[in-house]
Amino acid sequence: MNPPFPTHADEEYSLPPVEALLAGTLALMTGCAQHSGPVCQRELMVGKVVSNLTELAQHPALSTPMRVLLGRLSSRWLLELGSAAAPTAGMMPLPEHRTLQ
Repeated sequence: MNPPFPTHADEEYSLPPVEALLAGTLALMTGCAQHSGPVCQRELMVGKVVSNLTELAQHPALSTPMRVLLGRLSSRWLLELGSAAAPTAGMMPLPEHRTLQ
């Protein structure tokens, strides 16, 4: 008889390292798309996506077309990292830092 709720062991998978990195990157990309918290947290997540995609784009176990695709995705996410730091329309800019005397 199966337990009514999935256990931690039910969610464990045995993947080759390159597939585990790809799966983790896809999960992180989903998290970025759904993120509504502080911008600095999203920037960290996007930075990790870029890092993972760059690593995958250089992985010898993947085909050349797949590595090219991952390299292009990395470049696009790198642009996203730049726009994540830019204020969006309707957002109030943070006040300038003032030195207390």
